[in-house]
Amino acid sequence: MARLGRYFLPGQPLHVIQRGNNRDAIFFCDADYVRYRDWLAEAAGEYGCTIHAYALMTNHVHLLATPTRTDSLPRTMQSLGRRYVRHVNAAYRRTGTLWEGRYRAAPIDSDAYFLACCRYIELNPVRAGMVARPRDYPWSSWRAHALGADDALAREHPLYRALGRTAAERQQAYGALFRRPLDAAFVDELRAATNGGWALGSERFKRQIAEAMRRRVAPLPRGRPARERADKRQINLL
Repeated sequence: MARLGRYFLPGQPLHVIQRGNNRDAIFFCDADYVRYRDWLAEAAGEYGCTIHAYALMTNHVHLLATPTRTDSLPRTMQSLGRRYVRHVNAAYRRTGTLWEGRYRAAPIDSDAYFLACCRYIELNPVRAGMVARPRDYPWSSWRAHALGADDALAREHPLYRALGRTAAERQQAYGALFRRPLDAAFVDELRAATNGGWALGSERFKRQIAEAMRRRVAPLPRGRPARERADKRQINLL
């Protein structure tokens, strides 16, 4: 079944992922990472899309973004994508597409999952075996959140600011979040939601998103519920 079209609510954070075509590399040297990050910051500022967390991996990118308008994220990604592809094709004498189709996005229940999603994004280089600690990877928002490093792209979310009264308190509290592992069930749910374009959160959150968008935001259940199947088997035995 084809995936439903993407949807964007102003003020609603989204986990976004975009991969290179055939899982091939999209960054080839440090200068590419710098250009992508700077150009993303420019496009996000122009089109009203706030980036809270990011990780630029060798062949894909993860973002946690809040659009201010329904077209903020699409226009940001379109502007960035065109500019960056032109750079890569010219610099490396290549042609054709750089991306594996369109980017994928899922709305995130902020109260329940925002900080967990930040951790998932910034731990990507560790899970990939590229570094031993998130602080060792220069192309993510971890240093901005946990060390207060200057970052032209990452912007604080109210839930991050609620971690402490001062910048030092917030950085310390944020770094402490990485001392415990991510919940495996959450990781599976986040990946499934992002790949499918579904909302991630409580049933109440999903109902709110569905009502606001007037569309389905979760996959249909497969087959009949277990109770219904059991009742039918019982009837057949009578």
